[in-house]
Amino acid sequence: MPELPDITVYIEALERRILGQRLEKARLASPFLLRTAVPPIRTAEGRDVVALRRLGKRIVIGLEGDLWLVLHLMIAGRLHWRPPGAALQGKVGLAAFDFADGSLTLTEAGSKKRASLYLLEGEAALADHDPGGLEVMEAGLEAFSKALTARNHTVKRALTDPKIFSGIGNAYSDEILHRAGMSPVAMTEKLSPAEIEILYEATRAALADWVERLRKDAGEGFPEKVTAFRKDMAVHGRYGQPCPVCGTKVQRIRHASNETNYCPRCQTGGKLLADRSLSALLKKDWPRSIEELEQLRGKR
Repeated sequence: MPELPDITVYIEALERRILGQRLEKARLASPFLLRTAVPPIRTAEGRDVVALRRLGKRIVIGLEGDLWLVLHLMIAGRLHWRPPGAALQGKVGLAAFDFADGSLTLTEAGSKKRASLYLLEGEAALADHDPGGLEVMEAGLEAFSKALTARNHTVKRALTDPKIFSGIGNAYSDEILHRAGMSPVAMTEKLSPAEIEILYEATRAALADWVERLRKDAGEGFPEKVTAFRKDMAVHGRYGQPCPVCGTKVQRIRHASNETNYCPRCQTGGKLLADRSLSALLKKDWPRSIEELEQLRGKR
């Protein structure tokens, strides 16, 4: 799912293309994409784009007359900038928003169509779609600490909860925790003030770093390579590959469709975190350390 760095770069690319431009036509290929009926989508046509915002992991396009288009890309939704009137792409093409200089198209790979579009009227209606998480890049250490420790969660869960922190998901939380040298299962109530400060600085640094990297990759073009797995990431999506800091093989915890990647030497003091499915199967045979894991592999 595109997160804060990806959405930020999307919005910057859109500002250069559609801010101040008139939305001539909205074309919807999927009846399931639009989640609102009032006002009707045709109401948006013929209005100038007056604002672009990020709302958590959502992209908000503000139109004349206090109308707001809210796009939630979910896991597989992606935006593209195409020539004016470009045709929608087969089964993956969900919508197109036509402007004089080009068409903003929305695609979604896979059979599960989860991306959504809302047309809202008024700031109050828009505010109802805000999960309420803290904007870390705009917040001080005290506000970060208060949000982090309001309830006792693992730091991984706290970072990815949209009601606690805005715009952070599975991918960048892995990178943040690796940068902080912190276990993903550390409990927020047990963190010392010094550890919270380290996490705060790591969160801001990781997000700022990736915004700059993605800006550089996109240049003046439109960001077409939005993905949760990037070759320059330290641990996310790099299970079994060497940690760029210490060379230890990156490990993972899997739960349902989510996967947490971490370096056992940099983040957990050499301890392997129990993978719910495998540790339940292996029980006492589950390796507890890097050394035990290497010994187990050597016996194969």
